[in-house]
Amino acid sequence: MDSRRKFSWKATIELNVLFLKMSGFWPRNDDTFKLDLYTSRTIILVTVFLLVGLLSQLINLFFILDDLIALTGTIYILLTEILFALKIYYLARNMSIVKKLMRMLDDDLFQPRDVGQVALVQPNLDVWKMIYKAFMTMCCGANLFWAVFPLLDKSSEGNRLPFLAWYPYNTKIFPMYEITYGHQVLSYTYTCFTHINVDTFIAAINVYTASQFDILCDNLKNLHLSNNVGANFAKCVRHHWMILNFAYNSNKFFNWIILLQFCVSATITAMTLFQLTIVEPLTTEFFSFVSYGMAAVTQIFMYCWFGNEVQIKSNNLPFAVYECKWTNFSVKTQKNIFFFILRSQKPVKVSASNVFYLSLESFMMILKTSWSYFALLQQVSS
Repeated sequence: MDSRRKFSWKATIELNVLFLKMSGFWPRNDDTFKLDLYTSRTIILVTVFLLVGLLSQLINLFFILDDLIALTGTIYILLTEILFALKIYYLARNMSIVKKLMRMLDDDLFQPRDVGQVALVQPNLDVWKMIYKAFMTMCCGANLFWAVFPLLDKSSEGNRLPFLAWYPYNTKIFPMYEITYGHQVLSYTYTCFTHINVDTFIAAINVYTASQFDILCDNLKNLHLSNNVGANFAKCVRHHWMILNFAYNSNKFFNWIILLQFCVSATITAMTLFQLTIVEPLTTEFFSFVSYGMAAVTQIFMYCWFGNEVQIKSNNLPFAVYECKWTNFSVKTQKNIFFFILRSQKPVKVSASNVFYLSLESFMMILKTSWSYFALLQQVSS
C-alpha cells in the first residue's frame, strides 16, 4: 500500500484503548507508568473502586463460612475481582512491552501490500469486533441486573445491597445505605468495563498475529510474480522473523494473565451455574447470573478461539511457500526456501506460561472441569 496511506491496525481497537485510558491503564503516547498525575489518578481509581470493595468482601467471608449459598454467591464475585487486580498489575508491569507491540504494528513489513490483502485480513478484525460487542453486551446486562435486583426483590428484607460485604458502619440507615449502594454499583461498573477491555485487547493482539500470517502466506504464494524473487523472499523472511518476535513479546506480556484466567474460569463458571439452580427463575437476579455465565464462557472462548487461529494460520506457511512456482527459481533461492520450510514446520502456539495452550481443546477442557465442579457443589448442597 502507499506509505502515505498506511493501513491502521489500531483503528480496530480505538474504542478499546479509549476505555483503558479512561480506566487509568493506558498512559499517553509511548509512555509507561511513572510518577505523574496520570499514575496518581490510576492509584486513586483502583483504591476507591477495587481495593475497598475487595477488602470488605474478604472480611465478610469469615461471617458466612457456614452458609454454602451465601459463600458461593460471594466467592465467584471475589474471584473475579482478585483476577482483575492481578490482570491490571501485569498490564501495568508490562506496559513497555504493550507499547512496543503497538509501535511494531506501524512497521512497513506489517502493512498489507494491496486492497486484496486488506480484504484478506478484514474478516479477522470483523470477528473480533463482533465478539467485543457481544461480550460487552453480556457484561453490561449482568452489571445492570445486579444494580437493580435488590430494589425489585420483594422477598428480601429492605435495604439490601447488590453484593454481600462487611462495613464498619450500619448500611441499613440513610444516607449510608444509599452511599454504599452507589459505591458498589460504581465499583463493579469500573471493574467490569476495565476487565472487558483488558481481555479483548489481548484477543486483538492474537488477531493481529494471525492476520500477519495471512499476509505473509499471501506474499509467499505470489512470490513468483515478483520481479526480484530473491529480494522479495528475503523480505518475507524478515517479515516472518518480525511476526515471531511480535508473538513472543505478546506471549511475554499476557502469559501470566491467561494462566490465571484459565485457573479461575472453571470455578467461576461452576459457581454461576450453581447460583442459577437456587435463585428464583425469571427474576432480575436470575437474569444477572445468566448474563454473567454467558460472559464468563465468552471470555474464555475468546481467548481460546483467537489463540487457536494463530496456531492454524502459522501452520499454513510451509504449504503457502510450496504453492509458488519455486521450480523456476535459482538454486540458491530454492535452498533458502527449503530451509525456510524446515524452519516454519513448527506452528506458533500461544501459551499460558507453557502450562496451557490457547486452543479449542483447552476451551472444552475448561467447560468439562466447570461441569465437574458444578456437580460437586450440587452434591454438597443436597
